[in-house]
Amino acid sequence: MSDPLATLAAAPAVADAVASARTACEALRWHEGFRRRWREVRAETGLRAAAASAALDGAPVGVDVLRAWATGGGAPGTGADVVAAGALRAQAVVEAALPPLGGRGGPVALPLPQLIARVHAAATAGLLPPADLGRPRTGDAHDLRGLGAAPAPADAGARLAALTAAVAGTAAPGLVVAAVVHAELLAARPFAAANGVTARAVARWLTTTTGLDPTGTVLPEPAWQSAPAPYLAAAARYATGTPQGVTAWLVAYADAVRAGAQAARDVADEVLAGRLGPAGR
Repeated sequence: MSDPLATLAAAPAVADAVASARTACEALRWHEGFRRRWREVRAETGLRAAAASAALDGAPVGVDVLRAWATGGGAPGTGADVVAAGALRAQAVVEAALPPLGGRGGPVALPLPQLIARVHAAATAGLLPPADLGRPRTGDAHDLRGLGAAPAPADAGARLAALTAAVAGTAAPGLVVAAVVHAELLAARPFAAANGVTARAVARWLTTTTGLDPTGTVLPEPAWQSAPAPYLAAAARYATGTPQGVTAWLVAYADAVRAGAQAARDVADEVLAGRLGPAGR
């Protein structure tokens, strides 16, 4: 039985990038902040991931606003606030589905299609009609227009089905799995809206549940937020399906994960130093 994701992982440039990202994540695991305060670090990185993801979808409300919403200090308004609130809810779904650090107890593992549907439903509450929450589109996609025309709904659905089958049967490293799922959700755009927020949140879940980042805190989203054009350009190259485009995406993804490990380390430093304040904990 073929394993297309493992084939991608075997390319020399990809293998080197995967090894480098894995080393960064392994080093993060031993940060002092994860001994007793990993929940605080995970919660704070989740807020920052949501803020960066919302900004990439045109809603740069900032992490302090999301922190206030998450702690009951205010409520979302309209427009960009709806997108940002969706990004926050999507991260909350992911965080609830992550295993605890150390692996004792925790939520029952979800099948990937169910996780994607839950994340999308959370991301689009108030943005799409209730009947469309967590459901594949039947018409056009209304986001990520910089990637060109979206596939027809039937083609997008077929790609999503093929993706979930490939993930279920792969022995590829976690970075490759997360990166390919992320890119496929961007390229296929299986939903009417919030494909980007959904892709980034689901990739965060995969980065943890595949074992790449057992802390659940690696934070690549700010790297993408700081360079949105290269991020979308890499996704567009992936969408061409060429070996060069796919490899370039995977290598760039590994770079973002390495940056995300450092960003998580910075958050852990802040938690240990008590610089986040009660609202950030």
